[in-house]
Amino acid sequence: SERPLGAFWQTPTSLSKERVCVCVSELEVRQQRGGLLQGTLLLTVSDPQEPGLGSGGATLNALLVAAEHLSARAGYTVVTTDVLDDAHILILHTGRDFPWDSCGRAFCWLPVEKPAQTVQGPVCCLDMLLDCLSNQVCPGSPPGVWVCSTDMILTMPTTFEMSWEGFSGVRVLALPGDVSYAANHGVYFADEQGRVRDIIYKGSEERIRRAAQLDGMVPLVSGPVFFCRRVLERLLKAHVTPPLDGCTYMGMDSGAPPLQVCSLRLYFSFVILIFFTSLCACHAPFHLLTGCSSPISQQGAVVRSARALLWRILRGITLHMGMSLSMLYITLCTCQIFQLSVTRPKKLSKPIENTQCVSDGGRVINSVLEGDVRVASGAVIQHCHLQGPVEVHSGCLLSGLEVTSSSHIQQLALTNDHIIQGHHIQLGEIKITVSCDDDGATFLNHRWSDLYSRTGIQPEDLWWSGRSQSLMEARLFPVFQPRGGAVGLEVGVCWLLGGPGALEQWRAVWRLSLREVLSLTDQEGELRWREALFFQVGRRRVMDNLKSQSDRGLLPSFRAAVLGGQHEELLCTLDSIAAGSRENLGVAARCLACIADVLACLAGEGRGGLRSGPAANPAWSHAFSILEKGHLLGGVQALATERAKWLSRPDLLVRAARHYEAAGQVLLRQAVMLSQRFISIGQGEVPPLGEWQDVECPARLDLSGGWSDTPPIAFEHGGAVVNVAVKVDGRRPIGARARRIKEPRLLLVSSSGVQDDAIAMETVCEKLEDLKDHCVPYAPAALLKAVCVCSGLVTYPSRQSLDEQLLQRWGGGVEIHTWSLLPHGSGLGTSSILAGAVLAAVYRCTGRTYDTDSLIHAVLHLEQMLTTGGGWQDQVGGLVGGVKVARSKACLPLRVEVERLPLSDDFLLSLQQHLLLVYTGKTRLARNLLQDTVRRWYSRVPSIVENAGQLVDNAEECARACTEGSLPRLGACLERYWGQKKVMAPGCEPAAVRTMMDALRPLALGQTLAGAGGGGFLYLLTRQPQQGEAVRQVLNNTQGLRDFSVHPVELDMDGISLLKSS
Repeated sequence: SERPLGAFWQTPTSLSKERVCVCVSELEVRQQRGGLLQGTLLLTVSDPQEPGLGSGGATLNALLVAAEHLSARAGYTVVTTDVLDDAHILILHTGRDFPWDSCGRAFCWLPVEKPAQTVQGPVCCLDMLLDCLSNQVCPGSPPGVWVCSTDMILTMPTTFEMSWEGFSGVRVLALPGDVSYAANHGVYFADEQGRVRDIIYKGSEERIRRAAQLDGMVPLVSGPVFFCRRVLERLLKAHVTPPLDGCTYMGMDSGAPPLQVCSLRLYFSFVILIFFTSLCACHAPFHLLTGCSSPISQQGAVVRSARALLWRILRGITLHMGMSLSMLYITLCTCQIFQLSVTRPKKLSKPIENTQCVSDGGRVINSVLEGDVRVASGAVIQHCHLQGPVEVHSGCLLSGLEVTSSSHIQQLALTNDHIIQGHHIQLGEIKITVSCDDDGATFLNHRWSDLYSRTGIQPEDLWWSGRSQSLMEARLFPVFQPRGGAVGLEVGVCWLLGGPGALEQWRAVWRLSLREVLSLTDQEGELRWREALFFQVGRRRVMDNLKSQSDRGLLPSFRAAVLGGQHEELLCTLDSIAAGSRENLGVAARCLACIADVLACLAGEGRGGLRSGPAANPAWSHAFSILEKGHLLGGVQALATERAKWLSRPDLLVRAARHYEAAGQVLLRQAVMLSQRFISIGQGEVPPLGEWQDVECPARLDLSGGWSDTPPIAFEHGGAVVNVAVKVDGRRPIGARARRIKEPRLLLVSSSGVQDDAIAMETVCEKLEDLKDHCVPYAPAALLKAVCVCSGLVTYPSRQSLDEQLLQRWGGGVEIHTWSLLPHGSGLGTSSILAGAVLAAVYRCTGRTYDTDSLIHAVLHLEQMLTTGGGWQDQVGGLVGGVKVARSKACLPLRVEVERLPLSDDFLLSLQQHLLLVYTGKTRLARNLLQDTVRRWYSRVPSIVENAGQLVDNAEECARACTEGSLPRLGACLERYWGQKKVMAPGCEPAAVRTMMDALRPLALGQTLAGAGGGGFLYLLTRQPQQGEAVRQVLNNTQGLRDFSVHPVELDMDGISLLKSS
């Protein structure tokens, strides 16, 4: 459910108070990052006594605390089982020391990332376990408690399912194992319904084989266990019933004698008892519980009494088994864990200057490697900052090493299977538990006698009298000099590994054994070191991805940095990348867009207002003017200075984000304007004064690939678009005319609509100041003013007056008229095609020559000057006749290459007869769609990145379908294209349009809204030719549709057409 009904529990066994706090903190961080549902109750419960109770006793104590907190939240003053009616509780056991990771098995980082993370974070064993439990094991289970150990990596097949219909009792999930392994463990015997019929612990091979499944594997007594609500109510009785009350903190606080000697284990005290109680109705046959014997003492009698009480409590409960999962218990060396446990695609959290230095099979986790650091297959580097030259051989583990240790590592002659770990420890009261002797133990892969001979160390240097002479107890590792403080690798450890040093120097420092190091680990300090590395790695990865123009999404990294309070360092990193990207303005523009994302994250989702909004506050104008002049470094610095004043409130942060997006658009325009080099304008004969130069253009229909032509997608990913030039209602709907006039002024007249309803607007520019708003898209005659400047008709700004420029260059002024028969927001490329028509008319009336490619790039340049953005496909569609595919490569400067498709006359005729235009009556707001789409592309939202590739692929398939004359394949491309448009611009399909398309679907091979969508014209490829009347009839009979119109389409094979001079 969206809001969890119960609690999430982390139940450490025998943890210090400090480590308990660390566990709580780590769980809260995961909840903040979205790994755990918001509202889930997170608690860490330590055992009420030491040594530990065992997993069974710890489960009873955790269950009591869970019920107590849920009772308090529900308003009760006593513990009540009523709160368990709809509670879903997970109890995880952790706490044992792990020699290969000082933070324990649960927080052991793995070389894997979750691509779906909205907030970037590490993937630990705990995270993989939670993911598997939350998404595969636990869903569907009724209210109750799941109990699991964090000592495992749990994976499930995607086909795994469990039926919970009518379930009651206890369910265990068994680990598949082979017969030889099972000889030292417990094995379940279950019937076809999954009910456990027998449990054998350390049985004979013959008995174990009886439990074999079809694949020869046997179900081991292991894995998660589920207790239903009815069982929980019985178990809760134990907290007030001696001697089981000694397992709980309430019992201890009430003076109950504690249960000792790890007496209640989950599987042997609970699971096996449940099995026997389901078979027997009287006394418990404890003599059958091999391996569960109680000590012969007063405490042993208490333990037997506790088990007898459990027998009575659990009597009659059915034990069920599920089996279809795999687990890896984390008892291996870290190198083996990383090689064996992670079966997902390897993704490493590492910025590495030379990625070729990491061999296949090598693992680098949460580390920064600078210079020549070579990692062999089978080697692991985790939580390190190293500078080369360093060579890490197979089987080696380097963990927790700071950059200052690099020089000492470089002096060592490391070979295979060496482990060097850095630990954060707190020196204080040392408690040591002595283990059994390990006669086969080695150090550095050599026996102790070899160490004594090589170094001069004696056994009494390593072990106190009477202590176990094992590797875990050997006081090998220097940690503190009485007069020098904490020591690093240079004192002692390097000497032990064959580096410089001396025996007396080693003897003079305080030394600890590995067991003492683990017991004194400053887990909070260790986790903070890892977190600091994690954010440093994140910033370097941001830098690498931006500079390499990677399509990796960075929003998860930004959210993680903001949650971790690392936003200032991240913003400085982004400033630095932007300021240093003078040679690639596309990278600089993306950096500014990334800063906008960081500011929005700081504001908080849904706080501070909408991301889209005005961005012309005078406070930012100084920084903008510096950028407009081409001074990138100064502009970035000015932006950062102003940014610092806008960080105090969510609304200010969102407004600052808008201005950073606008600043990014400045750089994006400058990047696209580099295409000006592909504009080639010549000089010809100047027509007589007063002679009109008339130009007409068709509209365009985009058949596939639109959006891939939009900067920055067009030059960061590469674009491909197939479109066709068309006449609407038998006419070219877009046109312009220009002539020179005697008066030194600019007379600009634009009209729209058909003749009877045409609306004309006249603008006269007599002073240069009248052109000041030529880059303001909504200013009167903005497009025509921009053409005057972009075409070189006049220069703005200039010291020369307007009349001086016009007289000197052209002998008088210029009059320009434009028209469009299409409604505003038609989606047929009107504004870009009109810009091309006006440019052509102005060039001709001033005696200049051009080609179509130059016009295409001139329009691209003009639209950047006009700040409307947009891509190149509209002008390609209207200026080049017929059906064509246009492409741009993933590079700057942005160049468009057009290929007219060689189509047969029969196919062209058939296409014309099957194409229809339907005006939806809805106005399209393309600018809002464009702004949102560019923002999502800059953020590299995965769906957008994937869709960009699909747009290009579909365009190429569309070109093939046309070339091969297949209308059905073309229709399929149109359908895919419409789906792709909706991914690029969610909200581009109004409800009325959806109704219209649903009604027309039986008549269409394919259909889509023209252009960006959101309204304007719909076009469809009909199944039968000449279907205009049938379409009109369907729409008339569809409720809720009005203001639509149906228009025939005629293919235009000429494109831009120059009419006879008049």
